[in-house]
Amino acid sequence: MSKTFSNNYILIGSLRDGNDDAFKFLINTYNHKLNVYAFNLIHDKDLAEDIVQNVFLKIWKKRNNLKTEVSIKNLLYKSVYNEFIDQYRKNKKKTVSLEKKYLEALSSVIEQENEQSLEHLFKMVKKEIENLPPKCKQTFLLSKKEGLTNMEIADYLNVSLKSVEKHITKAFAILREKVGETNAHILFLLVDSKLIKNL
Repeated sequence: MSKTFSNNYILIGSLRDGNDDAFKFLINTYNHKLNVYAFNLIHDKDLAEDIVQNVFLKIWKKRNNLKTEVSIKNLLYKSVYNEFIDQYRKNKKKTVSLEKKYLEALSSVIEQENEQSLEHLFKMVKKEIENLPPKCKQTFLLSKKEGLTNMEIADYLNVSLKSVEKHITKAFAILREKVGETNAHILFLLVDSKLIKNL
C-alpha cells in the first residue's frame, strides 16, 4: 500500500476520499522531516511539534481542497513555513533574523535529504535566473529581488498587471523545471526570502 501512496496523484486522491491509511502514510513519511525543518526555523522543540501537528490537521480538515497536480511534499514544507511565520510575528522580540533562519532551515532540508550543497543550489538558481528570457528575468527580479508589488512593476514597466503575473509565473515554472522537483520546496523558500538579494 505504501508503494501506491508514494505516487503523489494517488496519495492526494486517497486523502480527498478520506482514506485513513493515506493520512497515516503521510504522517509516517513526513513527520520527522517536517519536525527537523520546523525546529531549525523556530529553535523550540515543543513549538516545532505544534506547528507540524497543526499542518497535518489542516491538511486533513481541508483535504477536499487538495489538488492532485500539486506536490504534497512542497505543500507540507510551505505550510510549515507559513505556520512558522505566524509564530514569528507573535513574538517579535526574537533577535535572530528571518534571513538567518531561512539559511539554517535550507541547510537542514538539504542535509537531511542528501541533496546538493546549499552553495551549489545558490549557484544553480543564480545561473538559471540569468538565463531567463529578458522580460521574464526583469519582471522576476523586480518582484523577488527589489520587492516591488505586481502593480508597482506594471506601472514601472508600463505593462498590464496580467503581463506581470504571466512573466512571474513563467519564471517560477522555468526555475522549478531546472532545479528539479525534489528541490522545488527549497526553491520557493529561496525566492520568497531576502536571500535572493545576495544572488
